[in-house]
Amino acid sequence: MTSRKSTVKWALLFVAPFVLAFVLFWLVPLAYGVFASLYNWNVASGKRTFSGLDNYLALLTPGTIYNDIFMEALKNTLIFVFISVPPLVLVSLGLALMIDKLPAGLKTIYRTVFFISYSISVTAVSAVFRWLFNENGGFVNNALATLKLGEPIRWLNEQPQAWITILIATVWWTIGFNMLLFLNAIDEVDDTLYEAADLDGAGAFKKFYHITLPDIRNVAVFIMITTVIASFNLFGQTRLITGGGPEGTTNSLIMGIQRTVFDLNQLGMGSAMAILMGFIMMAVTGAQYWISYRKQM
Repeated sequence: MTSRKSTVKWALLFVAPFVLAFVLFWLVPLAYGVFASLYNWNVASGKRTFSGLDNYLALLTPGTIYNDIFMEALKNTLIFVFISVPPLVLVSLGLALMIDKLPAGLKTIYRTVFFISYSISVTAVSAVFRWLFNENGGFVNNALATLKLGEPIRWLNEQPQAWITILIATVWWTIGFNMLLFLNAIDEVDDTLYEAADLDGAGAFKKFYHITLPDIRNVAVFIMITTVIASFNLFGQTRLITGGGPEGTTNSLIMGIQRTVFDLNQLGMGSAMAILMGFIMMAVTGAQYWISYRKQM
């Protein structure tokens, strides 16, 4: 009995830091956000009055300024999710498959090379890509001019060039993380299955489809869900590379929330936007999870 009590105490001791961090950095901010969303709260004056669900009704009522901000930002964010998730998943999987075939020494080097970009701050990444794709004097346009491939392209001031620039920057910056997860999952696949497939004369595609893919399925679903969540949280790249332009077409949901809170001084409305954004993300990721596992239910 004493030994069991001691085990429980040690277990609680190890779990306590996580529980404390969860409460302080997730549960308390969430509760405070829900609380703030129920008030008409002016940031500049600090005055607040209880408004109940009025903030949510204003967000969902067409024609209001807050509905316009939220719906435009939601549309832009969904566009980014749609164009970014496939390359972030598929390209990282392709890189992982190629690196897996390398000798052990080279595998370590290339794994480090592709992952190191993930450790760079979004500010540095955005500064580099803003310089690369600048219309006047940017490296890409200078290279195109040198090769005489046409007039300078307005990468940051026209669509779809602005989204292409942000997509390239995002893929370069974050792809190493997904690649590493895929690579670790592929390393766990039983080699004897590949040996048996070789004896049966199976080609590379059949081995991938019938052996590799089923074994890394759970990791792939996890990567897709976390990638969708990360894409929904788009902020730094658009804020620093395009500034939300051209004409607000790259304003993300978080940029819309920032504008509402800091430019329009409406903390309650901004909190309502954040809560609604959370529900949308839960619905999208929940549907994604259900679609991924419905055949197993």
